[in-house]
Amino acid sequence: MSKSNNSLSRLALQKFKKNVWGVFSFWIIVIIGLVSIFAYVLVPDDSKNANQMHLSIHSKPPGFKVRMLEVPNEIIDEDSFMSKIFFGRNNTTTEIPISDFKVENEILIYTEYTSDGLIGQEKSIDIGVFPNGKYESYIKERRFVFGTDKYGRDYLSRILIGARISFFIGFVAVFISLLVGLFMGSLAGYYGGKVDAFIMWIINITWSIPTLLLVIAITLALGKGFWQVFIAVGLTMWVEVARVVRGQIIGAKQLQYVTAARALGFTDFRIITKHILPNIMAPLIVISAANFAAAILIESGLSFLGIGAQPPMASWGAMIKDHYNYIVLGKPYLALIPGICIMILVMAFMLIGNALRDALDVKT
Repeated sequence: MSKSNNSLSRLALQKFKKNVWGVFSFWIIVIIGLVSIFAYVLVPDDSKNANQMHLSIHSKPPGFKVRMLEVPNEIIDEDSFMSKIFFGRNNTTTEIPISDFKVENEILIYTEYTSDGLIGQEKSIDIGVFPNGKYESYIKERRFVFGTDKYGRDYLSRILIGARISFFIGFVAVFISLLVGLFMGSLAGYYGGKVDAFIMWIINITWSIPTLLLVIAITLALGKGFWQVFIAVGLTMWVEVARVVRGQIIGAKQLQYVTAARALGFTDFRIITKHILPNIMAPLIVISAANFAAAILIESGLSFLGIGAQPPMASWGAMIKDHYNYIVLGKPYLALIPGICIMILVMAFMLIGNALRDALDVKT
């Protein structure tokens, strides 16, 4: 039996490897997953939520360059090394975009950056504020690969950190939906009768409520925030899982291997978990992939409405909300970049779901 399972798994893996789009989508998901986990290691602005604002350089195009003066603060960053990797560092310097500078009598005189060809205000600072008076290492040219948003924050950093919410909400929502859906669908399909009627009554009531409206209601009940959105989205996606599981189990429990398992005296829990569920995984995988995509889209819609992740937390949906009016102001990339990121991630989950369905289909 073990050899048979191994051979079937190997055969499914071989079929999956032959699906070019499935493999391509798999690597896209892996890359985005790694980026979302280690975003603060990769981003140019590794402050918490990449929230370094420079209003003088707001809404600059991709590739924009400017000299940045970093003035040390007295703030001591006491966060651990692991905390900095996964949650960013505290701002221990004040960044000032400048267009020119000079040194006179141990005083650093700099001209603040202004756009539209205007001359910025000239200010001065004592060189003694820099460690050992070495101000040169605190003046660097900064390049913004994706430009800056309307608050002057590095847009590339916000995009990479925003991947974290869109990526992890898929996992949390699918986990919750599978947990609830498998339990409810298994009870309804296996036992039938009044249990089935009661669970189907709950499913039909939940199904009749518009998904977005239900998510908004749950979110408002739990409060606005990061984890509240995850839970709310997961609690609205279990219905489809339960319906599919119920239907599959109704058909599977009449088969001979289930009858044989009952004759051997196996418990209902073992029959469901060890015999029935492994044979109905193909449709569940497709639904899970679709739920991944739906969860990402729902979270983006909630963030667009201001109910999802709250500022200054980076979220692709919130970034579209902040910049959708720039589409008609000549800077559409501010809204298109996060929109394209959402599209790529959703498409990857849909393609890998279809590839896994074909690979696990016992009929082929």
